[in-house]
Amino acid sequence: MKYDYGISSSGHSYEYANYHSSLVQMGHEVILFDYMSLSQEHGKKKMNSMLLELVKNTKLDLAIFHLYTDQFDVGTIKQLRGYTTTLSVFHDDIWRKEYSIFWASHFSYFTTPDSFSIRKYLALGLRGVLFFPYGYNETSYQKMNVSKMYDVSFVGRWHPYRQWLVNRIKKSGISINARGPGWPSGMVNHDEMVRLFNQSRINLNFSNSASWDVRYLLSSPRALLDRLRSRKVVEQLKARHFEINGCGGFQLSYYVGGLEKLYLIGEEIAIYDGPDDLIKKIQFYLNNEDIRESMATASYQRTLKEHTFSQRFNELFSSMGLNNV
Repeated sequence: MKYDYGISSSGHSYEYANYHSSLVQMGHEVILFDYMSLSQEHGKKKMNSMLLELVKNTKLDLAIFHLYTDQFDVGTIKQLRGYTTTLSVFHDDIWRKEYSIFWASHFSYFTTPDSFSIRKYLALGLRGVLFFPYGYNETSYQKMNVSKMYDVSFVGRWHPYRQWLVNRIKKSGISINARGPGWPSGMVNHDEMVRLFNQSRINLNFSNSASWDVRYLLSSPRALLDRLRSRKVVEQLKARHFEINGCGGFQLSYYVGGLEKLYLIGEEIAIYDGPDDLIKKIQFYLNNEDIRESMATASYQRTLKEHTFSQRFNELFSSMGLNNV
């Protein structure tokens, strides 16, 4: 999708701003097939036939998909494999398991951001699995020479659990700047977000799945209801892990399995273990600027060296035997 959830007023989608942009910057000839806009304009059936015709009439090395829900027909995806190599990029397969397993079998290759899931796919007989974690676009996320204006910042969508954490942080006497959809301070555009990462002494990366902490569950009727309804029951690596570090910001994050394979915990990235530890870690790093700045510098260097999307795609193409693409 070119636009976030197919809505032009919402701005460019993550995959357009990062995958498409990075591939173009790498010098590849890229054809954008905006399936959501085309489906909205022509209907699902016509959009599928348009895709098939495009691939038939164009000599493609690779067709990369970032699926949303049910926009594509299985028959269309199967036919495409007769004309080119197909790849589906999954980033939520940890909690969209059935959906990902179903579609994975219809592509030449598919990806997972979770290194522990590779064995699970192989055990199911799905041999085309490739490791492709999030990364960052180094031309969009940059280190800036600006002064620190905020002690603690968080950028992300409002959630009752995140609100509960923010409230606890404020009650401890720490100032926190929370921005994003649903927060009273409102949204930030991309450039404002990059500047905020650079201007904050500590950038928080909150959990993507709500907590079973009994204090949170008892904090409101909605808390328990949301927890029971949520499909996100496990943590996963997110783009934010790389974006903050790619801006030279100091990051205090929740822990997710596999993070230690990408960054040195305690030297390049800080993690917290629960709400109480979060506040203790914030206080510690606010009071130790030298440690904070040393870690931010180390994580920036590691991110620029190993975690750009240009590097991700080169590794992916090499694994697929497309070294000359």
